[in-house]
Amino acid sequence: MFKQYMEDVRSFIAHDPATENPLEVILLYPGFKALRSHKRANWFFKHNMPFIARAISQRSAHKTGIEIHPGATIGRRVVIDHGHGIVIGETAEVGDDVMIYQGVTLGGTGKDIGKRHPTIESGVMIGAGAKVLGPITVGKNAKVAAGAVVVRDVEPNSTVVGVPGEVVRIDGERVDDLDQIHIPDPLMNAIKANEAKIEMLENEIKKLKEIQNEGI
Repeated sequence: MFKQYMEDVRSFIAHDPATENPLEVILLYPGFKALRSHKRANWFFKHNMPFIARAISQRSAHKTGIEIHPGATIGRRVVIDHGHGIVIGETAEVGDDVMIYQGVTLGGTGKDIGKRHPTIESGVMIGAGAKVLGPITVGKNAKVAAGAVVVRDVEPNSTVVGVPGEVVRIDGERVDDLDQIHIPDPLMNAIKANEAKIEMLENEIKKLKEIQNEGI
């Protein structure tokens, strides 16, 4: 138990250049506190004491601004950066080594029953304000850009941007260091590609007209 506790602390330190002090993480980081509270709430939830579980989770939400349903499954070394406004639903599953930024929602669509929240596989990064909705799966090591709305399954090692979320790649490869600001825009890329094609066609038409005029 202590080994896993310190493992979680080291994960926060590794992902946050603002601190190298374990005590600071333990005492002051709302994301760390919310995850520790969830472990307690989840224990009571699994042992058929839902009222106590919800009481723990609601108290944690009030103190941290992070709402994690006690039924959610959270893996090891998960890091919640800042975290205010995060909502994680009851049937959500979060794998190991997942990075979640503030304002993220792992929610339902309002029409599903049973498994109605997303499955986030190991190594995924979910950017600030992103919404991942419904019983979908975000594959291993995928990245969800800030503000994206994801309603379909995401393949492993993909990067998703936009509303609704679209998988994008730069130069045929996944965007490895998505920095929440320099986010690729698939719509603008499509517009630029169309502009280039139109320009090429206009040049071809111009050449054909010149050849025609020379023939006259």
